[in-house]
Amino acid sequence: MSCLLVLSISGFAQTKNIVETAVGSEVHTTLVAAVKAADLVGVLSSDGPFTVFAPTNMAFAKLPEGTVESLLKAENIETLKSILTYHVVAGKFMAADVIGLINKNNGKAMIPTVNGGNLIATLNAGSVYITDANGNSAKVIAADLDNTNGAIHVVDTVLLP
Repeated sequence: MSCLLVLSISGFAQTKNIVETAVGSEVHTTLVAAVKAADLVGVLSSDGPFTVFAPTNMAFAKLPEGTVESLLKAENIETLKSILTYHVVAGKFMAADVIGLINKNNGKAMIPTVNGGNLIATLNAGSVYITDANGNSAKVIAADLDNTNGAIHVVDTVLLP
């Protein structure tokens, strides 16, 4: 429900950056906590532009029990940074851009992430799916959340490098 609320305001001129938008979303509290723990607030608040595939709280809840708590510990911050930056793409890519890239590349588009890995974008039954290096797929459940420094696409699964 919250995602739909956020989508309803996405058509207006945005005054918030990616971090401010995520902080205001009740379905991204785990993501916000992780971004803060990984000390990425400054980067994701900068001019960018960035495209973020933002996992929901439910996406984080799908991870094995104790995973999030473990990643938030000081000794695991580099791993957490790697996972979070795997969800970030340099540049602002709206849904039409992603779908265009998929269509241009015979149904499968490779997207380089800020952490140096790649994601694969595909279309299935009218929805965009993002697949990680391990073969896990995340469905884009809300797209084109426009921000002053990029775009957010909400996904239902945490992507792992």
